[in-house]
Amino acid sequence: QLQASGGGLVQAGGSLRLSCAASGRIPSIYVMGWYRQAPGKQRELVAHITSGGITNYADSVKGRFTISRDNAKNTVYLQMNSLKPEDTAVYYCNEFPTTRFAWGQGTLVTVSS
Repeated sequence: QLQASGGGLVQAGGSLRLSCAASGRIPSIYVMGWYRQAPGKQRELVAHITSGGITNYADSVKGRFTISRDNAKNTVYLQMNSLKPEDTAVYYCNEFPTTRFAWGQGTLVTVSS
């Protein structure tokens, strides 16, 4: 099971760091991703990272967000800088692209203008 944490209320331009910890071992071969779902919208992929650290980002967050992982700690991180109100959403992590793990509760990020 994956548990995301680190969300909260922040002003536009602020930063947050999200963490996603697995209750069990995440095979390092898995590509892991951060996803988000804004109110009234479909869940979307924000970023993903391979076991070797190759990253890819949605255009909307490129240059502002950084995904990283610590395989030894079974944890994936998302550093979010220069946050915008449109980043407001519930953030989740899961394997990419099959999302094979059960979705956790996610962590709510609210960016005020």
